[in-house]
Amino acid sequence: MRIALGCDHRGLGVKQAIMRLLPELSCSYCDFGCYSNEPVDYPDIAKDVAQAVASGDFAQGILICSTGIGMSIAANKIKGVRAALCNDAFAARRARQHNDANILCLRGENMDVDSALGIARAYLSTDFEGGRHILRLNKIKALEIT
Repeated sequence: MRIALGCDHRGLGVKQAIMRLLPELSCSYCDFGCYSNEPVDYPDIAKDVAQAVASGDFAQGILICSTGIGMSIAANKIKGVRAALCNDAFAARRARQHNDANILCLRGENMDVDSALGIARAYLSTDFEGGRHILRLNKIKALEIT
């Protein structure tokens, strides 16, 4: 599975840990930035990752910022993206099972790295259930403005 990965300066540590995890899960990735602790604007990185996922070039995306909220809001502006901010493994599994989320958003601050890795592992190892959730997903897609 190909993963589009990105963070702002406050998510760098968590992103670097996830970069070490992905090969263990047989995932390849492309790092869309940022690459240092120098401040950057998270919407730019969210846009790049979201467009890469929406285009189909990547199966999933992972975005990290201070709270995960900004990345989630920005990524969800791109048509075809269903970015989910997940703070635990249960939410990550449900985001995939019920919402067919295609971008996981995480917070980079006030979360230990092991928790973030557990959330990423749960997210990436869970599939969309389909079934009754397809109708709901189609209703979400109908809300998108072209």
